[in-house]
Amino acid sequence: MNKACFLDRDGVVNVEVDYLYEPDKVAIVEGTAEALRRLKELGFLRIVVTNQGGVARGMYGEEDIQAVHRRIRELLAAEGAEIDAFYHCPHHEKFTGECPCRKPAPGMLLAAAREHDIDMARSFMVGDRLSDLEAGRNGGCAVSYLVRTGYGEKVLEEASVPPEYPVVDNLLAAVNDFIRRG
Repeated sequence: MNKACFLDRDGVVNVEVDYLYEPDKVAIVEGTAEALRRLKELGFLRIVVTNQGGVARGMYGEEDIQAVHRRIRELLAAEGAEIDAFYHCPHHEKFTGECPCRKPAPGMLLAAAREHDIDMARSFMVGDRLSDLEAGRNGGCAVSYLVRTGYGEKVLEEASVPPEYPVVDNLLAAVNDFIRRG
């Protein structure tokens, strides 16, 4: 079975932009390409799992999400890095009702696990919100990391982060910590 690093998109892979749907506004978080290259060298799949409630809100469409994902791929490729798969949830509970794929539910992670033969107990989640961390826990990941990028610092200021969720500076720090844990 494969092992994977599940990544939230906005604030972890790319710089946070509220309701990002314009490819020209995509910028990659510093250290991300290096982290993704290291993950590949170590045999991890790199899988983005992202809530995209702007679709349910009517702010943008599925084609806009795909355009942003293409731009992320282009920018990462220029740095010799890549994402193996993108999963997104276009729902929002206020507009479309509860959904098993919207984080903190683990639906996107579990779909990826089925489709890519992933051993969740050897995998980890990296996010900038508590809902990301809970999705990792709910999906059976070995550990879920909170990064200080994106909304991470705001989460730390406003909420008590349970001790089972390590706090790290960025994706690269999460990768390095997970590898050290062995």
